[in-house]
Amino acid sequence: MFKPLKNAILSLTALLACVLFTQIAFGDDSNPQFENLVPVDDSQVAKAYVDPNADFSVFKRVMMLETFVAFRSGWERDQRRGTRGTRISANDMERIKTGVSELFNSVFIEVLEADDGFEVVTEPDYDVLLIRAAIIDLDITAPDTMTPGRSTSFTADSGAATLYIELYDSVSGQIIGRALDRQSARNPGSVMRWTNRASNTADARRVFRGWATQLRTFLDSHYSGEQ
Repeated sequence: MFKPLKNAILSLTALLACVLFTQIAFGDDSNPQFENLVPVDDSQVAKAYVDPNADFSVFKRVMMLETFVAFRSGWERDQRRGTRGTRISANDMERIKTGVSELFNSVFIEVLEADDGFEVVTEPDYDVLLIRAAIIDLDITAPDTMTPGRSTSFTADSGAATLYIELYDSVSGQIIGRALDRQSARNPGSVMRWTNRASNTADARRVFRGWATQLRTFLDSHYSGEQ
């Protein structure tokens, strides 16, 4: 009976992610949807807001929706310009977006479940925290399109991405937290490195794990009922 709610949220993810990203980026917190949220002063991400009246200690399980992914505007066009001249097809972009979404959810679930952490479920309940995330402005420096004869790319970083994430009470549908952060995947010491699918995936996994660890730390330390 919860599937209609889940599908409705999924269908609105793209639109809301872009609109809310703009609101946060420009400090627009006047939207009534967020009147219950206040800034987190000691946040480890660029911006974070939480409902001070929310009892996070009741959440023992988590439910993750499919993560929406959007490239930086003009990314495909820029790949074809200059010396790089990478041919990016619509299929390439869909494949990358699907891979990024699946990798993001996989890493978050891995971190949240670790060390007798949160059970991951697929249905709302009174003790289930609903997590909805979007990777926005994805900018992959040298995507591996597996095109025959493609030239080797050496880069000092594999790209950057912005995370927009929202936390909900899965039963009431009330938003109780949201955050925004942007990270670049730079090589240690900015050393030039051969960039391919394996290295891009490893770099993305490292960035996603950092975000997931911050969320896990937030849930464990700030609102676990142990402080």
